[in-house]
Amino acid sequence: MNPQRRRLLRAGLGFAAVAAGGWSIHSTGRKHLVNPCRAALPPELANHEIVRAAWAGPDPAQVWDVHAHLAGVGDGNSGITLSPQMLSPLHPLQYLQRLFYLNAGCAHEAPGQVDASFVARLHNLAEGMAPGFKVLLFAFDQAHDEAGRPLPEQTAFHVPDAYARDVARADPQHFEWACSVHPYRADCVEALEAARRDGARAIKWLPPAMGIDPASPKCDRFYHTAARLRLPLITHGGEEKAVHGHGSPEFGNVLRLRRALDHGLAVIVAHCATLGEDVDLDRGANGPRSTSYALFARLMDDARHAGRLFGDISAIALRNRDIALLRALIERTDWHARLLYGSDYPLPGILPLMSPASLAQDGMLDPAAAPVLERIREHNPLLFDFVLKRHLVSNGKRFAPQVFESRRLLTRLAAAEGERT
Repeated sequence: MNPQRRRLLRAGLGFAAVAAGGWSIHSTGRKHLVNPCRAALPPELANHEIVRAAWAGPDPAQVWDVHAHLAGVGDGNSGITLSPQMLSPLHPLQYLQRLFYLNAGCAHEAPGQVDASFVARLHNLAEGMAPGFKVLLFAFDQAHDEAGRPLPEQTAFHVPDAYARDVARADPQHFEWACSVHPYRADCVEALEAARRDGARAIKWLPPAMGIDPASPKCDRFYHTAARLRLPLITHGGEEKAVHGHGSPEFGNVLRLRRALDHGLAVIVAHCATLGEDVDLDRGANGPRSTSYALFARLMDDARHAGRLFGDISAIALRNRDIALLRALIERTDWHARLLYGSDYPLPGILPLMSPASLAQDGMLDPAAAPVLERIREHNPLLFDFVLKRHLVSNGKRFAPQVFESRRLLTRLAAAEGERT
């Protein structure tokens, strides 16, 4: 069995165990599936040589995690809403996903404390990073229909702009925020302008779940406004498995982003489209299918997009990714100036999704680092993800320090000259 199939099998068995046995599984299983949510790192881990080496390259004041989600249940006047499917055991996959996400974020189960405890945990994790480190917190708009009407029943979760803004404002030492505005909304221009005034650094989309066709003319006034405001778009590329919603899987095809690029908008493709396949639209609407990553690479290698198209490295080391694509990203050193660090928090806190031991078996990580990383993850999944990606190696190459100095690039893209630093 090849390493990729082995990785997928182990991940699938982990989720199957939870589905079969319920959330209250045997303690030996919980050790490998459930985030223990331990407190601050003990000194021997905080000062471990692999942690010191990870911070030795990039300037910590420039290290921003540009891909992190807020989550909750709406019990803290946050305005967060969840679909009925995510709240019902009758829809086991979505129900279990919600439990995993909240456990990964160490959200307190007590009524009235879920939203606040998710944020408190994230604050504590950010405090455990080197001074200057920040997290870009995502809002997440509702799915909308073709007429721009919201579809709450078909929206897996909704995190309002106002909530992401207020969480960031309450802790500016550790947080920035990204708005999320559906382009079909009648008020999309006004919403973007308000977000820009309120300090949003970027825009977050997940087209297959939100019902957004990036190639639709309905997006034109959105693209024009976002480009004028210099708000970069962080949008999912490739297959989407984590969030269910209203849109077509075809909306994740990165070739559909050419319309945004042609409007002069800076586009950051989440995960560098490292999962799934899409139709090669350059060979017709019914063209052959290609890996989503290959289509992303085509756009990246198109000189016309060099100053506008970028990728983030969130989720690229998950077990459901092809190890060859992880290697390719590391070895494309000519792209490193156009890649931004992201964790996709809270996913690094879902234990079955990432395996340092497997990466070590594949020769991409020092075997001695794997158990140390596992211990770090029990205390701080943000630090775990950062240290892991700093130590990944393929054919003698690593991600350049500038990949992790996301602040420099995001600030240049998001702020007009002379504004925010």
